[in-house]
Amino acid sequence: MTTSTASTGVTTWAVGSQPPSAVVFEPVDLPPSNQRQLGAPHPGGTTIPLALRPFQHGVDDINLDDVIEAVKRLQAQNKLLTKQLALHGTLLFRGLPIHNADDFSRFAHAFGFKPHEIIGIVVNRPVLAPNISPASEAPKEVLIHSHNESPQVPHAPEYIFFYGHKVAQRGGETPMSSSLELFHRARAEMPEFIAQLTEKGLLSRVTYRKDRQYSGGSTLKEAFGKEIVDGDDLATRRSKIEAQIARYGRGAHTTWEWLDNDEGIIVTHRLPAIRTQPGTDLPTLFTGLATLYKDATEDNAVSAARKRITEQRYGDGTPIPEKYLKHLVAITNEIRVLHRWERGDVLVYDNIIAQHGRQPWEGEQTDRVVMASLFDGDEVPGAYGGADWAQVVQALEG
Repeated sequence: MTTSTASTGVTTWAVGSQPPSAVVFEPVDLPPSNQRQLGAPHPGGTTIPLALRPFQHGVDDINLDDVIEAVKRLQAQNKLLTKQLALHGTLLFRGLPIHNADDFSRFAHAFGFKPHEIIGIVVNRPVLAPNISPASEAPKEVLIHSHNESPQVPHAPEYIFFYGHKVAQRGGETPMSSSLELFHRARAEMPEFIAQLTEKGLLSRVTYRKDRQYSGGSTLKEAFGKEIVDGDDLATRRSKIEAQIARYGRGAHTTWEWLDNDEGIIVTHRLPAIRTQPGTDLPTLFTGLATLYKDATEDNAVSAARKRITEQRYGDGTPIPEKYLKHLVAITNEIRVLHRWERGDVLVYDNIIAQHGRQPWEGEQTDRVVMASLFDGDEVPGAYGGADWAQVVQALEG
């Protein structure tokens, strides 16, 4: 059976009748700097993250196969882990017997989610194992502010897994915060900003070029060219790229224009910055606006390039006042915690309601290695408001 409390989610997790030697998950105590109680609208006492460690009676070196079976049992029991993600936003698994990309892939796939296909990727994600890539290859000095994954395109993953393969001695923490709490605070403190986002949404303008635009960025072919083969002429290449863009399924709410001299393409989306959580219909601020604002204020080549690649305005094309973006950053910094990695840690985010990022670190670029795995859920976020552009959909197969 599963023993649980409303505040922390679990005491010890086990499912049904099982042998005494089966793996269960026990809670892990974290310092206050690495865990906090979430504010409204979360239930009182709910923490981010919910931290768990595998335990097997009489066994010191737990086998990954046994951990995977424990995950599958919990997911078979009315998707218990998925429900905890919907409550806490982020789960931390510590002490897992994961040592490489293949181990990480097996653990992530055990949750039963569908691997996410990134359409219109703006960063370089070389494949390390099935559905596993580096989390980010941006230089170590670059701050990646808190954001939901893929807020600049219509097709975003519902779940994100991060695995700490190598840990920096100083810095390199991963922020976590609640998009539900962010919306709640923003509506109370900036009601006119939320009203504008509700009425207008966002206009997201993304520029893709033939060549990589910064270290860690993607190329046009990586973004939309999976069907392109050597020997394709210009018309064929463009047709194949346009077919991939059409898979967003957004009709008139996604448009594009080709740059001169076959240099690239600009894709523009009308997107909802406010979406609702499946099952609760709570509004969530699904955005990377804080990241774009910080990019505008950071003095480095990568931030400058990212600012040129992605531009977001209100849905009617008018600029978003800087005072709102600055306030959004301030709220995010107040409600986040910074996860200090231990080797082998796995963080799992419900991307609909939780934001992540990356702190800079000291030392060498190779001192910190974090891998990522993205997955789709059974449902996409719901619409906030009645506009037809306010509802996102899963991408079409292709």
